[in-house]
Amino acid sequence: MSVLFSRFDYSSFSTPVSGKKAINQIMSKGKERVTEESDEQDNEKDGESYVPDNQNSLELGLDSASSSSEKPQDADYSTYIPSLSYELEGLILARFPRSEYWKISFVNKRFASLVKSGELFKIRRNIGFIEPSVLMLASGENCWWGFDQGFSSRRRLPVLPSDICFASGDKESLCAGTHLLVSGRELEGLMIWRYELAMNKWYKGPSMIYPRCLFASATCGNSAYVAGGIAVVGGGMSGTQIIHNTVEKYHLETRSWTPLPRMNRPRKLCSGCYMDDRFYVIGGRNTNEELTCGEFFDEGKNEWTLIPEMLKDNPVLSCHSPPLIAVVNNELYSIEASSNQLKVYLKGSNSWKRLGMVPVRADYNRGWGVAFKSFGDKLFVIGASTVSSSRSSVAIYTCNPDPRSEGLPNWELLDNGRIQSCEGLRAFIMFFMHFEPAL
Repeated sequence: MSVLFSRFDYSSFSTPVSGKKAINQIMSKGKERVTEESDEQDNEKDGESYVPDNQNSLELGLDSASSSSEKPQDADYSTYIPSLSYELEGLILARFPRSEYWKISFVNKRFASLVKSGELFKIRRNIGFIEPSVLMLASGENCWWGFDQGFSSRRRLPVLPSDICFASGDKESLCAGTHLLVSGRELEGLMIWRYELAMNKWYKGPSMIYPRCLFASATCGNSAYVAGGIAVVGGGMSGTQIIHNTVEKYHLETRSWTPLPRMNRPRKLCSGCYMDDRFYVIGGRNTNEELTCGEFFDEGKNEWTLIPEMLKDNPVLSCHSPPLIAVVNNELYSIEASSNQLKVYLKGSNSWKRLGMVPVRADYNRGWGVAFKSFGDKLFVIGASTVSSSRSSVAIYTCNPDPRSEGLPNWELLDNGRIQSCEGLRAFIMFFMHFEPAL
């Protein structure tokens, strides 16, 4: 990457001049300098030492102490500073915040190609560079909003080009690397739309092997897992609902799904997470009852292990949401919807420890309308504020949980005016994305 410096002595332009006049002045200055250099050479031949009256005039990057025998030249330092290799350029640019990529695109064609081709995101994955983001969707809208980790900047994603049925219906979302997958129902049936961050564009598909809704999901790097849920066989209002125990894995590189071994229990309205290199599915319902058991899939062993009574201490509520769970530093946390209590799972004893109240009202709608996710090494929760009597007031908090602490968690309110201004963002779908996996 060569750099061109050119410094003129602007002190000679003490009064405003037109562009043409300024050029003429520069040209005349140049002619004077050439004349001075010619006189200097003549004087040097005669054995005289020549020093110009205005030594700063048109000194192009030269120090005032430089020898007068050095000829001034256009300060193109590309001959002195070697160009960066393409590999080093990529490593530097990959560390720029994504919010600055639009500026990189204007530097030159190569940089623009790095951004548009997605090559920078591949470099990020290879070096383990992580830049988490939060994406939100206002209820009834088809335009997603993206926020950076500090909520200091936001941007509107392209409009999802689905039909009216998909746009107005319930949706479920998950991510795999730099892909956002949104599942919902179109007129022709269950459908998945895929947003690719590198291309900044929506694509239809790929559909799951077993299309479903009300399923558990989790993300690990460039892969995503789904399990359970329900499918309607026969179509229409008269179709038969089947509760799944099937499991699938999404691969970012191939944009495809592969089947995994089935769970021990069919379940819907369950929750999923990835912890200790295992895919966990917790709670939910089967045909006849609420499930308090959980189970995890060990990909190395290619088998499921049942965890009896994993949610035995949680009160069972009718028409409740799937369990509100999140994993930070391989510790599993949960919000108890009936009491707004934050709890941490004790793996050794298969029990839960209470850590204190959360600052949102999960009990308003039996857990519905609350987003609870991991946010790097923090917990992230959105819901109706406990300090406001209005259910439409959305509060956003984070905290650094400590499973060994006996004190209450210190929740930090995130609200800098950008979040609440997103066109009346009150009811929403939210999930957290680790765009670049590793570390």
